[in-house]
Amino acid sequence: MKIAPSLLAADFLHLQDEIEKVNASGDILHLDIMDGTLVPNISFGFSVLDKLFPVVKVPMDVHLMVVNPHQWFKKVADDGAAMCSFHLEASGRKTKEFIDMIHAYGMKAGVAIDPDVPVKKLFPYIGKADFFLVMSVFAGFGGQKFIEVSLDRVAALKAEIVARGADTLIEVDGGVSLANVRAIKDAGVDIAVAGSTVFHSENPVETVNALREA
Repeated sequence: MKIAPSLLAADFLHLQDEIEKVNASGDILHLDIMDGTLVPNISFGFSVLDKLFPVVKVPMDVHLMVVNPHQWFKKVADDGAAMCSFHLEASGRKTKEFIDMIHAYGMKAGVAIDPDVPVKKLFPYIGKADFFLVMSVFAGFGGQKFIEVSLDRVAALKAEIVARGADTLIEVDGGVSLANVRAIKDAGVDIAVAGSTVFHSENPVETVNALREA
């Protein structure tokens, strides 16, 4: 299982130092872009993303928590992201079209859902999306408690992926900690996003390694 530190929990007064910690240990850098409309918060925007590409040495995973996410796919690609996900709640019937757009820009495409969206709604996109982002908290804020039923949701999604012989990956974001990371891995998660657990620890590099080796 790969570990993706989430920049949302980083110290923005010392962002360069925080990026170096990810470069030294993380597999992926997770970037949450929020618009205050799809989710009840605003994070950072492209003025930050623009500065990251020259200094980030791991693949960048941009999670668009925005309405009309397709308006930003090209910009995300131009800023060097390797992965880009959008919410099913924001795409509706255009989900397959959005997946194709992301692929056309040379990125891996992900579809995200909040905890109140039935996981079976992702089933039509198995084998089309490269990964699914199953939120284990409600999108919008860091530092929330992991919703335990997320493990069952991941297991059900993983079983369907295996049954169809697909290689779509599962990513989980929200409340990932040293206490639950083993259960998250056992449920079938391929990428675990960790924000507060990493950046609020005394030694983020050691924490990432501990999460990976759990």
